Amino acid sequence: MQEQSPSVWTRPRKKPPALTRELIVATAMRVLDAEGLEALSMRRLGAELGTAATAFYRHVASKDELIELVVDQIYAEIEIVESDDPADWRAPTLACAHSLRAAILRHPWSAQLFGAAGLSYLGPNTMEKTDRMIGVLETAGFPLEAANRALSTVASYVTGVTIAEAAALSLMARNGLNQEEWVELMWPVAERAAQAYPRLRRLYAAQHTAGVSVDATREDQFSFGLRHILNSLESERTTA
Repeated sequence: MQEQSPSVWTRPRKKPPALTRELIVATAMRVLDAEGLEALSMRRLGAELGTAATAFYRHVASKDELIELVVDQIYAEIEIVESDDPADWRAPTLACAHSLRAAILRHPWSAQLFGAAGLSYLGPNTMEKTDRMIGVLETAGFPLEAANRALSTVASYVTGVTIAEAAALSLMARNGLNQEEWVELMWPVAERAAQAYPRLRRLYAAQHTAGVSVDATREDQFSFGLRHILNSLESERTTA
């Protein structure tokens, strides 16, 4: 092992890491996860990478392009679990929906971007996951266009629900509270606010008495809606 020189003047200078698209995206993701969308700028990214912002413009031309790359990287986290039974489309679709939700909640700042993705995000991870899931649905008996619409419906439900979840989690984080602490703080307020509304009052009282965890309540609500969407989509499937 080479000994390090005791003097800064005689110590060899370390070369900075080569600037690659992968390094840029990973650095941007780290800033976004730690501080949110507002904290990311090309100047901030340059500071994190130890280089001038102009140095990475040949990799990304703008912040919008950078966001596209980061969102596509989040798509890489989504798991597609294909069933051994070609006719089984529900299990893979459920798994994909839960995986998408988990990916967004790992990166709460991304929720609003998924909700507005549209046709802007045509990255390889996005397209690969989409193509595979359409294939699962088509193999199970959905016509190609119906498979695309079914997948879009499920994705819209997931992003819609998760945007609200991510916003709530971000609000708690800004106030330095976890979910249980937030509920403890807000419960008396909710009870007082519901006094004039008998059904909500009974609902809140039942939930409070049951003592179900916040995570379990969110998971149950998400699964309830997803299950009914899949039940409705079944009618679009053609079987031999």
